[in-house]
Amino acid sequence: MTCKHRKKGTGSIYQNARGQWVAAVEAGWTVRGTRHRLTLKARTEKEVRARLSEAQHRITAEGAVASFASITVKRWTDQWLVQRQRVVRPGTYVSDRSSIDRWIVPTLGRVRLNDLTPSDIRKVASAQENTGLALPTMRRTHAVLGKILTDAVAEGYQVSQRARETDGPGTGPSSRQALRTEDAIQTLKIAAKRPDASRWVAALVAGLRPAEALGLTWDMVDLDGGTITLAWQLKTLPYAESRNPKSGFRVPRGLESRHLVGAYHLVRPKTRAGIRVVPVVPWLTKALAEWRGRAPWSPFGLVWPREDGSPRSAEFDRAQWYEIVDQAGVSATLPDGKIRRPLLYEARHTAATLLLANGIDETTIKAVLGHSSVLSTQAYLHTDRTRTRSALEASAKSVGLGQ
Repeated sequence: MTCKHRKKGTGSIYQNARGQWVAAVEAGWTVRGTRHRLTLKARTEKEVRARLSEAQHRITAEGAVASFASITVKRWTDQWLVQRQRVVRPGTYVSDRSSIDRWIVPTLGRVRLNDLTPSDIRKVASAQENTGLALPTMRRTHAVLGKILTDAVAEGYQVSQRARETDGPGTGPSSRQALRTEDAIQTLKIAAKRPDASRWVAALVAGLRPAEALGLTWDMVDLDGGTITLAWQLKTLPYAESRNPKSGFRVPRGLESRHLVGAYHLVRPKTRAGIRVVPVVPWLTKALAEWRGRAPWSPFGLVWPREDGSPRSAEFDRAQWYEIVDQAGVSATLPDGKIRRPLLYEARHTAATLLLANGIDETTIKAVLGHSSVLSTQAYLHTDRTRTRSALEASAKSVGLGQ
């Protein structure tokens, strides 16, 4: 264990047996009359020094640990979100903030961190369940709450282990599902009548994520080589101040982005596996070539823009999809027997199912879809292009898209 001595009263910094950097500082007295020693941990010495400095400032401004350890959930989440926006992707931040604003703070906001009990934690899930919220959303909120409490402890606040280890709302079958082959065929028949038919074939056969499709630019399409490069996604970044464009955007550290217009940006995928080159089946190559001659001109070079050339919003894109499945008369039946429209993201599930039904191995499917569990570097994809092309062509033929 490496220890670095500091001036008396300013705390100490050392590296423990696990390689973590630890800072410790006296932070007042406990209710029992004993000294309270605040311990902070980080991966690097620089980070732990910064945490120690922040803690010392907080002690000076707010008093000893007895006062700031009893911070309310509302006050801590306000601080937590400020830091959170700097380290996670915009979509994650917006989702986290929504969980906090809609469920966590209304239910637990006035409770102090050191007073939280398992019963309090369960109240959040109960509130969601009472409004009929889907189980995946409940699990997501529970995960956010868990992260909030874990980070609170890392900052020196007191949260009981029982509260932090409270079980979540449980698991259940996913509501997402793939279209049946006959429904996929019927959907493609309707989509083929549209000028932007290539958009929907790219979803149902090539498995493009909605954000990947909306962020695709013509310079990423190689019609001669029969490939498309998926290197960007279309996302809206939140403003630094809500609803104030002049305040700039919240861009977390390390996020590579290109501003287009309004809140729209092209951003890099979450993982390296998301950046990939996908072979284009002959039918789709022809459809893209035809679409290129009639597509609205976009100043950003977008392949599938709106009529005025601006980026398609996710809402607009979903509305177009719903028009197609409604005309096709296709629906999805949930595990509880309820019937709804197929979701746009389920087109991607359909692409995976079609590949699997045609005997394509799991590794190839993951490479086509860009799953992070596959070591799909650009070099790997280039050497394996023949296999992925054959896989996609097999899927296209199975739904009537021949040469």
